[in-house]
Amino acid sequence: MDERATVLIVDDERRVLDALEAILADEFTVIRAESGEDALRMLTATPDVAVIVTDYRMPGMTGVELLHRSQDVAPDAMRIILTAYTDVDNLMEAINTGRIYHFVPKPWDPNELRLIVRRAAERHGLLRDNVRLRDELELAVNTLRREVAESRARPLDFEGLIGVAGGLRPAVDLTRKILDTDTTVMLLGETGTGKEMFARLIHDNGPRRHARFVAQNCAALPESLLESELFGHARGAFTGASADRKGLFEEADGGTIFLDEVGEMSPAMQLRLLRVLQEGEIRRVGASGPRRIDVRVLAATNADLEAEVAANRYRKDLYYRLNVFPVRLPPLRERAEDIPALAEHFLRMYRERARRAVPGITSEALRCLRAYPFPGNVRELENEIERAVALAEPGQPIGLAQLSERLRGNEARPAAPLTLNDAIEQLKRRMIEDALRECGSKTRAAERLGLTRQSLQQMLRRRLES
Repeated sequence: MDERATVLIVDDERRVLDALEAILADEFTVIRAESGEDALRMLTATPDVAVIVTDYRMPGMTGVELLHRSQDVAPDAMRIILTAYTDVDNLMEAINTGRIYHFVPKPWDPNELRLIVRRAAERHGLLRDNVRLRDELELAVNTLRREVAESRARPLDFEGLIGVAGGLRPAVDLTRKILDTDTTVMLLGETGTGKEMFARLIHDNGPRRHARFVAQNCAALPESLLESELFGHARGAFTGASADRKGLFEEADGGTIFLDEVGEMSPAMQLRLLRVLQEGEIRRVGASGPRRIDVRVLAATNADLEAEVAANRYRKDLYYRLNVFPVRLPPLRERAEDIPALAEHFLRMYRERARRAVPGITSEALRCLRAYPFPGNVRELENEIERAVALAEPGQPIGLAQLSERLRGNEARPAAPLTLNDAIEQLKRRMIEDALRECGSKTRAAERLGLTRQSLQQMLRRRLES
């Protein structure tokens, strides 16, 4: 090993500790404790303990209890227990509750014990290296994806947005009102409705258009990696942190950061984000002081954060910081009039990429596309057209045969004429959507509509089930 691993030895008898230290000190950095309580304090104060070697029978806290509780303060440490008691019940209890690496009966052989500890330390090092390499790989992949997306991105214009005169018009008209401000915007909508594209539109048409736009899906990384990705880290902050590293907030300084799936943040990350929004500064992981930043925050979620706040799963103060200006992006099933234009757009894009001469889409196929509810929204439509282009015969348009079976199933359902009840339901839906968009919460929308919040929720639930 390049560095001496740290081994914690625990026994209530000093002569035993002396014997263990004499066996291990030539090869390892040895620290010692005479009780389980002392051992836990040492583990808290000493980072990166590789191996814990403890006696089984000690007054007060037993070795099994110590190893069990040590998982909270030193989860990566390898655990070895020494005992003169070898009955099966004690063995099973220790192995099941303490995550024991090795069980050594007394009296031990010094060479054998040294070999067991050496192998435990080597295993600890390998596991830490694996975690570090996995984390570095995830961060590298995440950075590469973001850089590829940025390299492909061109400034976007609302006038070129498909649906600006159709189903997206309410969202576009609302957003135009805050383009020249630094107002925090919360984009609400189902997965696949284009929230990241809309965030880029806000950036590209706002006062920060000449600075960077960076995006991060908060559900894509575990908490430890997300913290480093957003806020950066100082050299030596954790294993593998060989240099200082900027986080996305620093990279976006002067520009815009888009945080997708903010409803998936852990409570600890919610608190850290709240401090950034309140104080305008970030602290790198492992750094001693904060750094000032000037960043516009755009957020998005497909979760009902109001319900999460009511259930105490999401911080109320963070919710109000993020939900300053909510904009709802409608699902594709509510803007079926935009499907033909979207389908033609994706057709041009994928026939160019695939270099296939696919002249268009038949009226039967378009009718089938419009009849399908697209639970995956625009993203699902894009995937459908990409698949259809791959299946189309050269020189022939996309027809029903190139569409997937789940879409063709809608073709057999004849379109019924609009009844009075249908017209009333459509009016209700538009009024509810307008109230939700303009009020920003279900409670205020219900008050505007003259309903109770429970009645509004029931109407929304029936819409989802229909």
